[in-house]
Amino acid sequence: MLQQILRAPALKAILIQLLAFPLMLLLVYGLARAGIAMSLLAVAGVQGVLAAAITWRAGLARWWCAIGLLFAPALLGASRLDLPPLVFLLGFVFLLSLYWSTFRTQVPFYPSGPKVWQAVADLIAQRPGVRLVDIGSGLGGLVLDLARRRPDGQFCGIELAPLPWLLSRLRARLAGSSARFLRGDYEALDFGQYDVVFAYLSPAAMAALWIKAEAEMLPGSMLLSYEFKIAAREPDKTIAATGRGPLLYIWCF
Repeated sequence: MLQQILRAPALKAILIQLLAFPLMLLLVYGLARAGIAMSLLAVAGVQGVLAAAITWRAGLARWWCAIGLLFAPALLGASRLDLPPLVFLLGFVFLLSLYWSTFRTQVPFYPSGPKVWQAVADLIAQRPGVRLVDIGSGLGGLVLDLARRRPDGQFCGIELAPLPWLLSRLRARLAGSSARFLRGDYEALDFGQYDVVFAYLSPAAMAALWIKAEAEMLPGSMLLSYEFKIAAREPDKTIAATGRGPLLYIWCF
């Protein structure tokens, strides 16, 4: 657990900001000695550029470069809003409940969409009584849609973040849906209990997902991954579910 936290990109991003700070001070000091005065916004911009450059050099994903670039200017802007501390606390609690352990799993909140749901429905059309699990089910859109289309099937979603999981449960109850939603890590599931496993995770999670799928999924089952491929094995089929958007990858066992 500690090793996972130490390898987390979020922790690396914080350390990069700390590393960029003295470099920024040296640069701003040198410019001041040269007679070039800088506003606070310009100083925050220098901090952001340095953090983004170090982030890129460290090999983190591209979105971390954007976060590194915008973090200091955003912090300065928020401080100038003069909002009550309660607003920031509520914002923190909301984001925590939404993203929860993203720092550890490296899987942010990725919603799919109706076109992807339709593609999955087509893939399982000839599987009576199909058992499907959506790992990282978010707000539960896929699972609820399939449960509505296929009352003969068993559709389950598992989500680690508490807010999306709770909203999924509420949506299922209000709709009278047979869809089930579990809160937890999909690592605790036995993939052998499902005919189809659907994943919309992140590049960082795909290697571990394949190891689990290869060890547990039974002959005749399918692993579906939207947008992100598995390096260990080429997919057996690829579907352009959203036209020119990301692809849906299928591996058959």
